[in-house]
Amino acid sequence: MFRTKNVEQSIRDTEEPEYALKKTLSALDLTVFGVGVIIGTGIFVLTGVVAKQNAGPATALSFVVAGIVCALAALCYAEFASTVPVAGSAYTFSYASLGELPAWIIGWDLVLELALGCAVVAVGWSGYVRALLDNAGASMPEVLSGTHDGKFDFDLLAFLLVIVLTGVLVAGMKLSSRVTSVIVGIKVTVVLLVIIVGAFLVNGANYRPFIPPSEPSSGGSGLTAPIIQLMIGFTPSNFGVMGIFTAAAVVFFAFIGFDIVATAAEETRLPQRDVPRGILGSLFICTVLYVAVSLVVTGMQHYTDLSVDAPLADAFKAVGHPFWAGVISFGAAVGLTSVCMILLLGQTRVFFAMSRDGLLPRTFSHVHPRFGTPYRSTLLLGLLVAVVAGFTSIEELAELVNIGTLFAFVVVALGVIILRRTRPDLHRSFRTPLVPYLPIVSVLASFWLMLNLPAETWLRFGIWMAIGVIVYFAYGRGHSRLDRRPSEVPGRAKNG
Repeated sequence: MFRTKNVEQSIRDTEEPEYALKKTLSALDLTVFGVGVIIGTGIFVLTGVVAKQNAGPATALSFVVAGIVCALAALCYAEFASTVPVAGSAYTFSYASLGELPAWIIGWDLVLELALGCAVVAVGWSGYVRALLDNAGASMPEVLSGTHDGKFDFDLLAFLLVIVLTGVLVAGMKLSSRVTSVIVGIKVTVVLLVIIVGAFLVNGANYRPFIPPSEPSSGGSGLTAPIIQLMIGFTPSNFGVMGIFTAAAVVFFAFIGFDIVATAAEETRLPQRDVPRGILGSLFICTVLYVAVSLVVTGMQHYTDLSVDAPLADAFKAVGHPFWAGVISFGAAVGLTSVCMILLLGQTRVFFAMSRDGLLPRTFSHVHPRFGTPYRSTLLLGLLVAVVAGFTSIEELAELVNIGTLFAFVVVALGVIILRRTRPDLHRSFRTPLVPYLPIVSVLASFWLMLNLPAETWLRFGIWMAIGVIVYFAYGRGHSRLDRRPSEVPGRAKNG
């Protein structure tokens, strides 16, 4: 259960023609992917919500704190991705350092979380597009507008979005990067316009007090309460200095996605150099944009007056500029398109890597002879996600994506420490500084954020993991390529 797949074998597997992905991506492509998945509706909604409920104008500092936590994890991801430039991200890293069962668990977790995240984002995108259509006087029929008021109708727009993006991913990584580049260009332009225009509408009086007086948090009860509250009775507070950290635990989730850059390492021309640049570059760009937007929204309107549903758009309306509210809605809709596609990309690459290792049926690791993409796994997962997005409203499960990502952060940080001890001879183009201290701090920071999630999220996460362990022992363990003699594994007989 804890046998590891050595780095050399992982790299050799990528050279088998039948299972080899095309190398077409550059550092710029990876940075665009990172920005594309990180910047979604969070930048237009979450900034104002957290300012009103948790930190006031000091929300900008909360983004800095969350960015630092992500940077700790990003440094660990960068070392692994440059050392093991193989599809699969945290799954592949875990296989090389922690062993097969931990790798399976994290891979199972990532596939499900990214699929769920993609479906949730598609449903959110559908809502924005329907709102834009309503404003233009072209409403969607109610029966095709998704689940609402307890009715389970079909969400045609969410379904079609996932199907179209699946086709783009099958057609090739370069096409996917070009589509993403256009989308990211549009939404970053919208964000910059909002920042520039909003800067001229800032009233300095709205920043006072920059750090509002501390207030006790209402917390929650039962399964809705943070797990740390149930364990030791600690209830996070709002506002004040502690409110900054409470808000950081919330806005952290606006950064989720930078780690997906690592799933494209195998399709990068110079992964040892370009993957670290893509991960760290996209994280830095998004942190700067988040801080700027939070300063604008709290400067335009006092944090106590911000709305919760669409705070940034409503702030522009409040100061007499409704046109920019429409621009923000357009930017959010465009932004979610790239988020959805890159989440779908990430889960297909993890699924592909697990299939190539035999832990899932090997048929899904065949690549298209012309496009060089894992078309079978992409089509399967794309169809499943499209059906989920079309027939369900699963916003309440979105936090599963958060806990799954934080779990991956913990595993990768531990993996860096272990691989440094077990394989000090490996060439590392990028080295995480201050090992083991920095990875340990990353583990503690990620675990702290996990403890702030509701108990019901932990319960669902435990159920998913239990199902994953059952599937591993029922199928994965017996079909693993590491479980077969070297002579039976293609590419291993001559290499020993």
